Amino acid sequence: MNSIEQKKASFERLLIIMDELREQCPWDKKQTFESLRPLTIEETYELADAIIRKDDENLKEELGDVMLHLVFYARIASEKKMWDIDDVLNHLCEKMIRRHPHIYGDIDVNDENEVKRNWEKIKQAEKKGDKKASILDGVPIALPALVKAERLQEKTKQVGFEWENDKQVWAKVKEEVLEFEESVEKLSKEKQEEEFGDVLFSLVNYARFKGINPENALQKVNQKFINRFQFIEKEAVKSLEEMSLEEMDGLWNEAKKNDIH
Repeated sequence: MNSIEQKKASFERLLIIMDELREQCPWDKKQTFESLRPLTIEETYELADAIIRKDDENLKEELGDVMLHLVFYARIASEKKMWDIDDVLNHLCEKMIRRHPHIYGDIDVNDENEVKRNWEKIKQAEKKGDKKASILDGVPIALPALVKAERLQEKTKQVGFEWENDKQVWAKVKEEVLEFEESVEKLSKEKQEEEFGDVLFSLVNYARFKGINPENALQKVNQKFINRFQFIEKEAVKSLEEMSLEEMDGLWNEAKKNDIH
């Protein structure tokens, strides 16, 4: 691996390139926080895709794209006399040291759950001057709903708002499914949507208790569906519009037998 000096030189090179682009490139000169935001989101999803595909080479490239955006934001901020990249890095370093007292202080922990609880306690202490501060404030509004549900549950767990065991959580899942079934027969679409949301939220909670990442699980199922449906498209002897559901289902089962994921 490269030495610290080599890494510092590489980072300095990136900063120099960013300065040059900002000063000389017509496109880069026009960018703002607001114009970069959707592009950053896109780059982050591309990074996530590379991780899911286990594409190590592409992962390196996508990580670089995200890093470029971080440096870009810092450059814009420095032009506005707000702060610079060194302020960002030093602020991050101080936060990491402060929130890891079991590494940089005299606190003892037994497992990762204690680390998480300490993190939330320290985070709340940092916000004690803000009367509106909530333990849930750190969960971004724009997070995808499935990820957000898990993060909300993880946050409240740190202060003891948590079921005792997975049997209780599974009982809650079954209760919510029953309520959804009843709503389909009796209630408005709006109420059905709410009850269905309760089912999803309780399932996310159960997955969390079982150590399953619900976002990853759904991503894998989505990809499996894509691969198996594309198998149907490839093996079909006539257009899908001309095929019956039974014929397509037969090819689907063949894809399952071939262990297509």
